[in-house]
Amino acid sequence: MTATFRRSPLALAILGLLENGPMHPYGIQRLIKQWGKDQVVNVGQRASLYRVIDRLAEAGLITAKGTDRDERYPERTTYHLTDAGRDTSRHWLAEILSTPRNEFPEFPAALSFLMLLTPESVRGLLERRRDHLTSRVAELDAELDPEAGGPELPRVTLIEVEYLRAVTDAELRWVAATLEELRAGSFSWNRHENAP
Repeated sequence: MTATFRRSPLALAILGLLENGPMHPYGIQRLIKQWGKDQVVNVGQRASLYRVIDRLAEAGLITAKGTDRDERYPERTTYHLTDAGRDTSRHWLAEILSTPRNEFPEFPAALSFLMLLTPESVRGLLERRRDHLTSRVAELDAELDPEAGGPELPRVTLIEVEYLRAVTDAELRWVAATLEELRAGSFSWNRHENAP
């Protein structure tokens, strides 16, 4: 039954959070945000969360435990993890941690069409990206440093922030090096000659 379920970061997060006990979708969304996991799991749209929950339930990975009624809130269905869900989350974790996968991010796709722009316009755009990346690295540093206001938590709870910081810093260094080449003229092209 679970073989047809396509894993996603949100599905993994839902299964992982239900390890701690039954929860309703609003509680799942709130915890993802409170714990800062929304940096690695897109939980911005509640409709997406409900769709994934429905699919997990159809696949037998979670099951509805009951419905809570509270005068202040609409009815809330509480879900719990099934044994199949627990096994699946462990399998997904092992697979994701051990095997790199091409995830087709947008930035490399945009880079593959640089020739449609002029080197000058690319330089301006990459300078803006560098500034955003510099700010992002500073934000991640603050999250990781309790003296800078970040929480004092065990390393294992912030390991994804460490990873994001390393990846963001690597991208920042690559962008800075590419900008230097554009400034020096060692990386250049003629937009009209190189267009596909």
